[in-house]
Amino acid sequence: MDSTVQALFPGFSKDLLEEMNHQAVFQTVESGTTIMRTGQYIKSTVLVLAGQIKIYRQDDDGGEFFMYYLQPGQACAISMICATRNQKSQIMAKVTEDAELMMIPLPLMDQWMMKHRSWYEFVIETYRSRFEEVLEVIDSIAFRAMDERLEFYLNRHREACGCNELKLSHQEIANDLSTSREVISRLLKKMEQRGLVKLHRNQIELIK
Repeated sequence: MDSTVQALFPGFSKDLLEEMNHQAVFQTVESGTTIMRTGQYIKSTVLVLAGQIKIYRQDDDGGEFFMYYLQPGQACAISMICATRNQKSQIMAKVTEDAELMMIPLPLMDQWMMKHRSWYEFVIETYRSRFEEVLEVIDSIAFRAMDERLEFYLNRHREACGCNELKLSHQEIANDLSTSREVISRLLKKMEQRGLVKLHRNQIELIK
């Protein structure tokens, strides 16, 4: 596992990697598993070694809004913040592809912030990159019509998987964008007519 961590996190110092190898908790999690729920206390920071995790924000009625993906080599900035401040989680995290995770217990995270410069820099960069991504999501909601939000959403999924064939149902997209399936189906049909996508059963092929 040590070589995998080193390859995914090349900025980590040798001393930090050695501590991770001996003190972090490594887990294999199946697709479909919810690893973090809104309202629970977070005891560990999650680093992704393989697979993919989808981060959601939930409303009071249980509705879900897609925020961003976690890919190999990334960590969840929101979980870091909640963990360090001993606050309840404000997000939900679901594994969408079988994942290998490295869990960093809260006491270790606090120690490493003071002890390892490379961990400190990684945490700060994680905050910065996620803040920028959340700003993009806010801009999408505040300043774009639903058709533009849909294109933005599909392009984010293409970037996440590195592919043009997205295994997404119309209902799943509607849930992530907090709208109805009928609206998404209508907008996707218009995109198909414009030559931007090809629609298949539970799969959308991006053309442009």
